[in-house]
Amino acid sequence: MKAAVIHQHGGPEVLSYEDLADPVAQPGEALVRVRACALNHLDLWTRRGLPGRSIPFPHVLGNDVAGEIAALPTPVDGLAVGQRVMLSPGTSCGRCQACLSGEDSSCRSYKVLGAQIHGGYAELVRCPLANLIPIPDALSFETAAAFPLVYLTAWRMLVTRARLRPGEDVLIWAAGSGVGMASIQIAKHFGARVIATAGTAAKLELARGLGADDVIDHHKGDVLAEVRKLTGKKGVEVVIEHVGQSSWERTIQALAQRGRLVTCGATTGSAATTDLRYVFSKQLSILGSYMGSKAELLEAAPLLFKGVLKPIVHETLPLAEARRAHEMMEASDHFGKIVLAA
Repeated sequence: MKAAVIHQHGGPEVLSYEDLADPVAQPGEALVRVRACALNHLDLWTRRGLPGRSIPFPHVLGNDVAGEIAALPTPVDGLAVGQRVMLSPGTSCGRCQACLSGEDSSCRSYKVLGAQIHGGYAELVRCPLANLIPIPDALSFETAAAFPLVYLTAWRMLVTRARLRPGEDVLIWAAGSGVGMASIQIAKHFGARVIATAGTAAKLELARGLGADDVIDHHKGDVLAEVRKLTGKKGVEVVIEHVGQSSWERTIQALAQRGRLVTCGATTGSAATTDLRYVFSKQLSILGSYMGSKAELLEAAPLLFKGVLKPIVHETLPLAEARRAHEMMEASDHFGKIVLAA
């Protein structure tokens, strides 16, 4: 099969389009013919190398996959060769207390496609049967691939961790990112008022198109002052934070009394500082969130199938142009998802 492969950590130039042996599905697994694979920031971090985390080379990136079942070693009710599917990106043991309680992202064996194990920058990928989610014929592979990781992440942040309630004010940083795009739509679905930030006028306009009630240019505007103005000095009940160091202090100060900050990443750096006086005097909650469970993805998926949640695909490139896709993502010129078509 053809695949976009890395043989070492580094910049986009380490991506190589080449031949690899076809993967072989084992009992309890399926082989999927990849039709589309969406990029995530996790791809960039894995390519560059993460401290304390090693991967065997050559390695195939790609967390978000949609395609068709190519092989099933054993027959499975409800699944068939040729069936259109998207993949839940997280794998786990399926036997531990975390897995059996529906918290598989807390499993000690938890791995993500394209991060710790081979992913979707290839013509074929193997995965556990539990990761297969059938998709309607009317749903394009590109749209399906743009959904799992970021919408699962945003769903867990807003619904499970923040316990968002109708009428609450939500600040969403970096609306042009996958998580930002997903968070706007999910927050609006649950009846929240959304204040979104982005770095260009074009991205701000697109954020409004997704349902944001108010938008702020986080490069030119004073985000904290605008949030206070828009909320009558109250602040927001919830902040969706994945930017990290550059926005952290403003994020803390933007929260209302008993506000909840949910963080899932640190794209601008992890060495953030917190003035604890804000935390205890306003009785704030700082909540970490990592991916999500298969059950949560199954909760969110019907809203994709019904057209309530609508992933934005910025551009689709051939698998052979994975390097250019990484360069585009690093430049932050996109809004929504960049997708590779195999």
